[in-house]
Amino acid sequence: MIVLLSLPVAHWLGMVTLGHLFVVAMLTGVGQVLFSSAYAQFFVGLVDRSQYVDANSKLSTSRSASFVAGPAIGGVLIQALTAPVAVLIDAVSFLCSALLIGRIEAAPVPVSEGSHLWADAREGLGYVRRHPYLRAGLGCVTTLNFFGFVAQALIVLYASRTLGLAVGWIGLALGLGAVGGLAGAVLAPRLSRRFGVGRMLVLGAVLFPAPTAVIALAGGSPVLAATVLAGAEAVAGAGVMLMDINLNSVMFTVTEDRVRSRVTGVFGMINYGVRPLGAVAGGLLASGIGLRPTLLIAAVGGLLGCLWLLPSPIPRIRSLDEVSPDGVELAA
Repeated sequence: MIVLLSLPVAHWLGMVTLGHLFVVAMLTGVGQVLFSSAYAQFFVGLVDRSQYVDANSKLSTSRSASFVAGPAIGGVLIQALTAPVAVLIDAVSFLCSALLIGRIEAAPVPVSEGSHLWADAREGLGYVRRHPYLRAGLGCVTTLNFFGFVAQALIVLYASRTLGLAVGWIGLALGLGAVGGLAGAVLAPRLSRRFGVGRMLVLGAVLFPAPTAVIALAGGSPVLAATVLAGAEAVAGAGVMLMDINLNSVMFTVTEDRVRSRVTGVFGMINYGVRPLGAVAGGLLASGIGLRPTLLIAAVGGLLGCLWLLPSPIPRIRSLDEVSPDGVELAA
């Protein structure tokens, strides 16, 4: 909240700089990693293992619902009240989140005391590298995040400059597209029970990056372009929910409590670390070869994430009961 609040204040004082934006991006990333590291312990302290997929589905459903309303409301706020006011409202929403989370009492999960920051980080990284499920999952989401941010850095620019869409149209298209994420979050438990956790994870890893190619090939009237953008975003949103819900459930199941926060920290450090690299790469590529070819590269590159999953044991998982905390598949 505080970091985001600095942006409208700096704007009204006439002091916004590119360096300020870099600092805001860095500090919000730090906050997100800290939140994610604590979130894993918080989750297993509240939820029974047999309910991991359902609980992740419900949490992702609420998150997806916010994605449905957020972009559309953001577009309207920017056009009606200007961007600084929209960021101010966003900052206040984080205060509301903090107050709500602070009211929840969770049972503490036992963890081993760390000796040194770097030693803990090395232990977490070594644990992930040795673990067949975690290693494959990290490789997949890192690849998806890198190429996903190649595309994400360009989508709004592409929609505005190449497709000729106004800000309101872009916000509406992204908001309608988020309905796909909501549908994916709601349907994930049922689909995972019907077809298997591992298969739905792999399917999500395909559906998430593939629609970027459709966006790159979009054109025509603003209505048609906005429709294509919304549809592609809907499919990608459903895909990311299928992947996230099932991958998070697998991670929570196979990770030992004593290293859970360290493993989550490793995932966060690497995943969030490649995002700015992907965004920079997207900007450089787009400057050299254009927006449309770069988006096509992002789609193909994102699909490479599946290559981490296919040779691993993950696609064979039908239910979480088949996997032990050390990653060994249990007999049926």
